[in-house]
Amino acid sequence: MTVTVRTEATDAPDRAKDTLDRAVAHLLGLQDEAGWWKGELETNVTMDAEDLLFREFLGIRTAEQTEQTARWIRSNQRADGTWASFRGGPAELSTTIEAYVALKLAGDAVDADHMQRAAAYIREQGGLAHSRVFTRFWLAFFGWWSWDELPVMPPELIYLPKWFPLNVYDFACWARQTIVPLTIVSALRPVKPAPFRLDELRPTGPVAAKPQADDAWSRFFRTLDQVLHVYSKRPVMPVRRHAMRRAKQWIIERQEADGGWGGIQPPWVYSLIALHLTGLPLNHPVVAQGIKGLDGFTIWEETDQGTVRRFEACQSPVWDTGLSLVALRDAGFPEDHPQVVKAADWLLDEEIREVGDWAVRRPGLEPGGWAFEFANDYYPDTDDTAEVVMALRYAAHPDTERMRAVLGRAEVWTAGMRSKDGAWGAFDADNTATLPLKLPFCDFGAVTDPPSADVTAHIVEMFAESGPEYRDQVVEGVRWLLRNQEADGSWFGRWGANYIYGTGAVVPALVLAGVDPRHSAVRRAVRWLYGIQNPDGGWGEDLRSYADTSWSGKGDSTASQTAWALLALLAAGERGAEVERGVRWLTDHQNDEGGWDEPQFTGTGFPGDFYIKYHMYRIVFPIMALGRYVNSTPVKSAG
Repeated sequence: MTVTVRTEATDAPDRAKDTLDRAVAHLLGLQDEAGWWKGELETNVTMDAEDLLFREFLGIRTAEQTEQTARWIRSNQRADGTWASFRGGPAELSTTIEAYVALKLAGDAVDADHMQRAAAYIREQGGLAHSRVFTRFWLAFFGWWSWDELPVMPPELIYLPKWFPLNVYDFACWARQTIVPLTIVSALRPVKPAPFRLDELRPTGPVAAKPQADDAWSRFFRTLDQVLHVYSKRPVMPVRRHAMRRAKQWIIERQEADGGWGGIQPPWVYSLIALHLTGLPLNHPVVAQGIKGLDGFTIWEETDQGTVRRFEACQSPVWDTGLSLVALRDAGFPEDHPQVVKAADWLLDEEIREVGDWAVRRPGLEPGGWAFEFANDYYPDTDDTAEVVMALRYAAHPDTERMRAVLGRAEVWTAGMRSKDGAWGAFDADNTATLPLKLPFCDFGAVTDPPSADVTAHIVEMFAESGPEYRDQVVEGVRWLLRNQEADGSWFGRWGANYIYGTGAVVPALVLAGVDPRHSAVRRAVRWLYGIQNPDGGWGEDLRSYADTSWSGKGDSTASQTAWALLALLAAGERGAEVERGVRWLTDHQNDEGGWDEPQFTGTGFPGDFYIKYHMYRIVFPIMALGRYVNSTPVKSAG
């Protein structure tokens, strides 16, 4: 019998194989009985603060929910009294305002030390007036901010035809599902009497105006906003009432099976508020199911301070399951293992066969693909679909006929979702309008869904192993990727942090698509990765690189980002000292469970504004990297 022995003298391939085996065992232990994997999607405390404000507004907030949530918010406050949008990031004004208000709602005294420190920071930064629009919407619900000082989004927007600028389909799916209910809210301008005042957050001295863009379109839309404010006070009532009914119906039609909208928090809570304001009582089936569904996005955890309650902005079972299967494939795990087959079976059942909003730009395209969440049939996305296709190709599912049909539909749908420039966005095709970015309403997060390097790379990787009928898809995608390489040799990562993520996705895709590893684009990427490797052998990138490119490729080493860098280097054929040091970083930092500790956020919601810590990333990506390393490097065994 042959066994692998781990000792101090064991060389790198042996240590990597040992590390890989323990990581695979850990991953297998995390699978749900139904076949899926799902790690927590950790975000910042705005989700938790807004959940309390939402419940206060509807009159459903309980003392238990409040205290459990308050404990979580307090535990994330930093020494200077502030909260950040990601772990280790700079203080963020709007996040701090919302956290402060939530804690005051929970009964924290304004003269408590932690509250005084937070209030001082808020005043120093300009107070409520310098917060983002969405924060001021929440303040307006309780009269802490005037509706007159918020941008107007009239419900008549729903009338704009699909070809007209600024119609709702010019916005990304997550933005349009938020904007439509907010047009109702903006028209009704509700105010619930506040349980307290916020005078202590208002600066005592003069405050400089919040900086505004000064280009022609931005000035035009600010003027238009002034006109809309006048109209909102004297609307044409028959038109307004019909627009409200039409917007209400648009919202109801898009409610998902879990009671939510889009599988994400903002449209979910704003839709419930809008529907309630238009007359649906809390016990109406649509509203009741929506409120009940929020419990599925709530995490309770026991701590030394007691039970804490936190809210997930989204959930990622399809994405996590696809990544887990690809990781097992790379590790050389048997394709017919019962856990692999069970995961494949679950994914097959998750195929989306409904026509969603994507069909507005691609009418006649047959549905087929996957969404990110358990329930989000209106919004499958190309990124998840590509990952799931690659995962299912690996699994030896017994129903080969069904597998062939499902994969075929996914390929056809993904090909049809390509944008005119030859690349892919995540949820819609040709969602590239620039005017939405100029609206005074849109000061937080991405509101369009243009093609990105990471999504396009995953799809190129998928099509590289499809039939010859998809060769044009590969060629066009590769051309786009080569055109969009950064000057330093990296690629921008839209959905992961950031240039390391983009580069880690693109290089393997290029090589699999047939680009010679000696190609200048690949060599420039390799040089960039070598140049940013940390002294400890790992790689890391701080999320501040989205706003400040001087942070590109710079940050504390993390398991997921080290894996992304290794995936690119291994695909490029690199096997030198730098690769060995990266592998050693992973082997040296594995924890007792078989995974890796990673407090950093390495996922992206809205670049520059909203970030995510995917708890599965620190497991699946190291398995991919170690698997590809081990399976391309001889392992010495003793026995």
